[in-house]
Amino acid sequence: MARKYEMRKRAKRVEETRRRIVEAAIDLHERVGPARTSLSSIAEQAGVERQTYYRHFPDERALISACSGLWIERNPLPDGGPWREIGDPEERLRRGLGEIYAFYEANQAMLSSVLRDAEIHDPTREVVTQGIAPAIVGLGTALASGWAKSPATRAAIDLALGFHTWRSLTGQSGLSADRAAELMAKIVRCAG
Repeated sequence: MARKYEMRKRAKRVEETRRRIVEAAIDLHERVGPARTSLSSIAEQAGVERQTYYRHFPDERALISACSGLWIERNPLPDGGPWREIGDPEERLRRGLGEIYAFYEANQAMLSSVLRDAEIHDPTREVVTQGIAPAIVGLGTALASGWAKSPATRAAIDLALGFHTWRSLTGQSGLSADRAAELMAKIVRCAG
């Protein structure tokens, strides 16, 4: 009986160590970006030795996969399902963009770091192109329902969904998220 208890206790310690490493990496990815986060800084912040780090994560892709999984679990994208129930496409678009823009606002620091580093860092690019980008495309499909099926309309919707579009409208131009969503809905209507 004591052996099973010790094994469970050890497994819990191993899981806690793994979690500390992932938490340290997420914090550093948000603050300095995945491309600038060194193994040494992760190990130091997590309070582990390099060999302990490697026991849990044999390569950078394994760590980034664990980080992105935990981060998106804690910060899920909006659910586009309820939007489909809104009959008016412009109202659906305003509501959807409002929720997406709220997601961007809440996660601006991490998204800025990750999207910047995706340009120069292959593991980060993979997370973006295989994770968040297809999810945003899926949300765009939900928002495109009911609009004219033209390339210009879909391009305007895709533009409206962009993190950089949101940041430009709310940061540089000073619009509220609601006002930005309203403006982009008007642009989509004009494109159609």
